[in-house]
Parts: sequence; structure tokens; C-alpha cells
Amino acid sequence: MKFFADTAEIAEIRELAATGLLDGVTTNPSLIHKSGRDFIEVVREIAAVCPGPISAEVVALDYDTMMSEAEILRKIAKNIAIKVPLTPDGLKACKALTGDGTMVNVTLCFSAAQALLAAKAGASFISPFVGRHDDVGFDGMQLIADIRMIYDNYDFATEILVASVRHPIHVVEAAKLGADVMTAPPKIIHQLFKHPLTDAGIAGFLKDWQATGQKIG
Repeated sequence: MKFFADTAEIAEIRELAATGLLDGVTTNPSLIHKSGRDFIEVVREIAAVCPGPISAEVVALDYDTMMSEAEILRKIAKNIAIKVPLTPDGLKACKALTGDGTMVNVTLCFSAAQALLAAKAGASFISPFVGRHDDVGFDGMQLIADIRMIYDNYDFATEILVASVRHPIHVVEAAKLGADVMTAPPKIIHQLFKHPLTDAGIAGFLKDWQATGQKIG
């Protein structure tokens, strides 16, 4: 499973990149607003830090303006993935952009039917929002399972990018189902390290080591 960071905070991205765990980054208008910085400047800086796909989202709703915005965004760096909404115009833009060799992340997916449409339009990534799906009484992981089955049935190349990840269990369950990518806030990625038995084991080893009175080096 590939790990993408869902953030526009460059310090967090640099920290994760240094661990070797970071395969890409996703941004959206809300994250850019939270950063308080210029959109193009932030995306350019992120693309320079992380060589993997960097999702930059168009904000237009009509095809012509989406394509105009995409033209600006994809010139930022070679690893930019244009993020478009799962709408008729969004999928029309997806088809045109992927046909021209540009990565496209189709976002705001909430049904297997929508995911099927995105794959047929040639999406590089489909982003089902599992946390938001759970919030309204649906099973986000069942959505991932359904998309995985459909994509495997027809050998679609579109990668399942699990989004709206709320906790480490979402990551583990998505990995068990065969999702290709997950994107999560850095805080959640760091939580994957945590286990009380690991902490207890380290504490025990350090206590015993101190009792030996030895040093390494």
C-alpha cells in the first residue's frame, strides 16, 4: 500500500519524507486555506520535496474552466496529479487529461457506481471518502471492498486511493481489502507506530541496559 499525506504543511511533509514512508501528497482547497499560503507556491514546494504524485485540485465546476486551471497546475511540476470532482464535467476533464498523459485523481467518491464511471473515464486514482461515508451511517470499508471487486473484475488500472481516513483501523482494513493507496493526515500516519507493548518493551530493555553499566562506543 502506498502512503500519501493529506496536508499542505511543508514541515510535516519533509518529516515524513525523511522516514521513507511517503509516496505522495494530497491537497485540497480546505488544506490550502488552513495553511494560509499561496496555492501555487505551496504545491510547487511540496512537489519539490516529494517525488511521488502530488494532487492539486481544480476549483471550477465546468469543463472548459477545469481544463484551463488544470493547464496551469500541471505546469508546476511533472509529478502533479490533477484532482477533479466526480461530476460529468469532472470526468470529461479526466478523460481529456489522462489522454494527454496527465495523472488525474477523481475525488469525492461515495459509491461503487461512481468509482466505475471514474475508471471508465481513465482516472489514475479514485478517492472514496470512507470517514465521511461512515459519518452518515454507511460502511466506508464495504465501499472499498465493492470498488476492489469491480476493478478486479475488469482489470481497471485505476488505483483505489482511500481518503477521509480518520484512524489507524481505517488504514489496516483498507490494506486488508487491497486498496492501492491511502491518504491521511500526518498525525494518523504517526499513530500507526503506536502500541503499548512496543513502549513497554523499549522501557524494559533500557532499564536492563542501564543496570549493566555499559555504553556502546
